[in-house]
Amino acid sequence: MTTLLERPEDMLRDLRDRLGPQAVLIGNEVPARNCNDWSASLPQTPLAVIRPLDAAGVAAAIATCRKASLPFVPQGGLTGLCRGAAPEPGWVAISLERMTGIEEIDRASATMTVKAGTPLETIQRAADEAGFFFPLDLGSRGSCAIGGNLSTNAGGNRVIRYGMTRELVLGLEVVLPDGTVITNLNKLMKNNAGYDLKHLFIGSEGTLGIITRVVLRLFPKPRSTMAALCALKDYAAVVALLDAARSGLGPLLSAFEVMWPDYWEVITARAGVKPPIAAGHGLYVLVEAQGTDESIDAPRFQAWLEELMERGLLADAAVAQSLAQTQKFWAVRDICAEFAQVLGPHISYDIGLAVARMDEFAARCKAALADGIKGCESVYYGHIGDGNLHLVSWVTGLPIERQPKEAMDAIIYGLVREMGGSVSAEHGIGTLKKQWLGHARSDAEIALMRTLKAALDPDHLLNPGKVI
Repeated sequence: MTTLLERPEDMLRDLRDRLGPQAVLIGNEVPARNCNDWSASLPQTPLAVIRPLDAAGVAAAIATCRKASLPFVPQGGLTGLCRGAAPEPGWVAISLERMTGIEEIDRASATMTVKAGTPLETIQRAADEAGFFFPLDLGSRGSCAIGGNLSTNAGGNRVIRYGMTRELVLGLEVVLPDGTVITNLNKLMKNNAGYDLKHLFIGSEGTLGIITRVVLRLFPKPRSTMAALCALKDYAAVVALLDAARSGLGPLLSAFEVMWPDYWEVITARAGVKPPIAAGHGLYVLVEAQGTDESIDAPRFQAWLEELMERGLLADAAVAQSLAQTQKFWAVRDICAEFAQVLGPHISYDIGLAVARMDEFAARCKAALADGIKGCESVYYGHIGDGNLHLVSWVTGLPIERQPKEAMDAIIYGLVREMGGSVSAEHGIGTLKKQWLGHARSDAEIALMRTLKAALDPDHLLNPGKVI
């Protein structure tokens, strides 16, 4: 016979008595923000939201969920696009939204220790104020949390120079699915003492443990930033420009963003952006370089561009003359974060492909979507220098729940598989891409993922059904 204290709601109220009234929100107290991420899916209200202040609070939350046999999902900024942090009815959300702040900046080791709920933009600013640079950067920087960035191994704008998020992390504190707290806030670049366990959790989308604190690598603050918006006649010229940037700019090259004409048409005709280069070209590229001496770097960047113009590689180019102009150039690329207002309901995709085949994919995919789905439009853009293409597709006039996502998925991911790509370059798998994981991973790889999940979470209570 079940006693009153054994009911899940009463267990949660008991946890609230221990953690404080703001730490546990139950039933009608659950905020709308905790019911979904940024994906094109319908919100689901969890049974409760637990908002701890530290790893001990997370462990207490897990203990309560396990005692009540309640599935639980970790949440950060909830800016994901694959339902990796989204709850299901009857689940408990463990939100890290109150676990924010910079704990330490160690100048000697060039590291920053932060709580996992800290927004990315807060970390960027703290690094800047301390005279350092933290290179991870993406359009949702003001909303996303660093723990979520780690959980999806986020990429963003400067992967071509600094690598994915996992390359920017030295140490972690993680709470395991059984409530065990693993604290290894390592600051050492060289540490080969056994398995490097942090890589189990980075990119695992909150299915193997809940990250609570992080030691991040910092880099010297750039003393010069150069940017140019370039127009090119075709994709062969884009590949040639990438090769020229790698060889001509070397370690200065920090970003290489490519935009197809359909993207350019959307941002200029529909979003009202006024870029410094006219429409009518084959493709558009934003090139950024960062260095240590503006008196040397800026003339070098200008001379590099002039040489390319003389060779006829560039059809047109505009060079930023100030930081404000550089930010305006980036606004051309970052406007995609406002596509919900510009395009209305749409589906976002994030794929990985060999650089040489990006344009082929864009052309074939655009034609296949238009032919296979009545009224379907799509636009293409991405971090081409690191093999990451983004696209959005939609049918005008249809609400999000009626967008033909299944048909879009089949066309897009089928082509990705045919061309030897990845169904996720940086956004993760969550639940929305789970059925397509086999398009990018072998049966043996997926079997090993299941083994790891079962070893760490044999009861399958931590974010069950996500990724695999």
